Amino acid sequence: MTKMAKANEIKREWVVLDAEGKTFGRLITEIATLLRGKHKPLYTPNVDCGDFVIVINAPKAKFSGMKLEDKEYFTHSGYFGSTKSKTLKEMLEKHPEKLYKLAVRGMLPKTKLGRAMLKKLKVYCDANHPHSAQVSK
Repeated sequence: MTKMAKANEIKREWVVLDAEGKTFGRLITEIATLLRGKHKPLYTPNVDCGDFVIVINAPKAKFSGMKLEDKEYFTHSGYFGSTKSKTLKEMLEKHPEKLYKLAVRGMLPKTKLGRAMLKKLKVYCDANHPHSAQVSK
């Protein structure tokens, strides 16, 4: 018989991922899988059964090809002519947390559930993080 997970039965863990030397896209898919809870046997699509994810050394991920110079991220305030763009290199240097959240957000559901899952992602630029009490491993 298939068992469905209930919100009060879920055991959440804290997973620390080191981005140094890892390919960015593969790291993002791993993060999205952990946040959704698809690695657990009790995965239920309509319940947030994922774990907390901490990413350290965020700016040290690898990118293939010419993505650092060619890939652009656009923002728009809603006013005419207010479109602004930043390259991947600028985003990685100035706001790596925002870059990771943007990439992971595209792989999560576009609902309240997806927004709740994204809140469990913590990104840090160096190897230090304030969640050492929560991490058991």
